[in-house]
Amino acid sequence: MVVLAKGELEQIALPAVHKTAPPLADVPEVDLAVAGRGSEGRAAAARAVAAACEEHGFFKVTGHGVPAELLARVENAAAAFFALSQRDKEAAMSAATPGSPFGYASKRIGNNGDLGWVEYLLLGVTAATGGPLSVPEGVVPSASLCSFRDLLNEYTEVVRRMTCQVLELMAEGLGMDDRDAFTRLVLHKESDSMLRVNHYPPRPELKLLQQHGGGGRVTGFGEHTDPQIISVLRSNATSGLEIALRDGAWVSVPPDHTSFFVNVGDALQVLTNGRFRSVRHRVMVNSARPRVSVIFFGGPPPRETLAPLPQLVGEGGRSRYREFTWREYKASAYRTKLAANRLCHFETTS
Repeated sequence: MVVLAKGELEQIALPAVHKTAPPLADVPEVDLAVAGRGSEGRAAAARAVAAACEEHGFFKVTGHGVPAELLARVENAAAAFFALSQRDKEAAMSAATPGSPFGYASKRIGNNGDLGWVEYLLLGVTAATGGPLSVPEGVVPSASLCSFRDLLNEYTEVVRRMTCQVLELMAEGLGMDDRDAFTRLVLHKESDSMLRVNHYPPRPELKLLQQHGGGGRVTGFGEHTDPQIISVLRSNATSGLEIALRDGAWVSVPPDHTSFFVNVGDALQVLTNGRFRSVRHRVMVNSARPRVSVIFFGGPPPRETLAPLPQLVGEGGRSRYREFTWREYKASAYRTKLAANRLCHFETTS
């Protein structure tokens, strides 16, 4: 992680500007409340989840039961944190261990030269039986940071429960006998899960550029797929998220601050033998309003062996991916650029 002084931030060249926004996406919607209305309702929800994962690798969750009051508190606390001075943000959440990905960072995404108009917090999520969010060793948090961390703990616990409901529906939608096949990986005591809080500062000058025929959008977070099993995102009412369809066309996701958006990750694509596809997505900055998003990444334990589940390969079927550990895949993924096809190195050839 590289933390930059404020003067350095403005000196970094931004990624290429995209002039026009793509058309709006027709995002599949799954109402979790329906899953609680008897066996027929649950079966319908499971079918809807599976269909969305096969077609797009992406869908919207409503009826999730996460209190609106909690969502508002998290959004306000995140906005307050990112409104601090650069020095205070760096001091509040600096990683004590060299090379640690956790803490506060800005503009630089990873260690391979990817840049974006974004600042963020990246926090580790510990086992389900303990406090979800960890602070880097050696960091003495302030009272305000402790309060923010406690709030994110509360948020993570609630969202993780909802995430497990979605993972169970995925397994059921695939017709699997073991509906906990994905859930147990996220709830494992060594699960490698994370919470990311992204802030995309406003760029009011972009509107002026648009008026004069220039580029009116800039890359906030470049195109990529998520390495983990599942990503569950909630953002404020500002647009910017875009996904790629199966034919490669990009579409813009309408903002909805009351719902959650679910991404299939690379690990889930492997476990389902490619039946579910991880979705390529990006964030563009094109508004005078800031965008704040909070993403829970559900990951498997580092030593977990990933391979297509036998039930999803079938007798005599072909496994599209070789066996590898999550630690191996994560190390490989983090050596590449954001836009790289990470899974190609793990595909079988016969």
